[in-house]
Amino acid sequence: MNRNFLSVAAILGALSVALGAFAAHKLKTMVGPDTVAIFETGVRYQFYHVFALLFVAFLSEKIHNRWMIWAGNCFIMGIIFFCGSLYILTALTIAENTHRTLAGIATPIGGVFFIAGWIFLYMGVKAKSKD
Repeated sequence: MNRNFLSVAAILGALSVALGAFAAHKLKTMVGPDTVAIFETGVRYQFYHVFALLFVAFLSEKIHNRWMIWAGNCFIMGIIFFCGSLYILTALTIAENTHRTLAGIATPIGGVFFIAGWIFLYMGVKAKSKD
């Protein structure tokens, strides 16, 4: 088991619940439904990939190779870039800041990290373990 991935997944999982509660209760009073939907997309993808990271953490005990490490790292980077950019876009909307280009650019980069993570997970499962 990869304890680093397990620890990060636990922290990001707790953060997912907290952000989801914030969206359900407070955020709806601050912004319109379109912005809430963007924020909730970030929370949803974060939670999905927390479970993917947990899966990699436990699976890496049986299958230990570089692909599994890359998969876990890509899931973490995807959460940071994809979900983080959606949270930043929401914060910029609350602040009525119209300069959202940089945050918007990070979203597809995070999506690429998510896709790479799933591909690396596949590669890790197909490859032989490196003991």
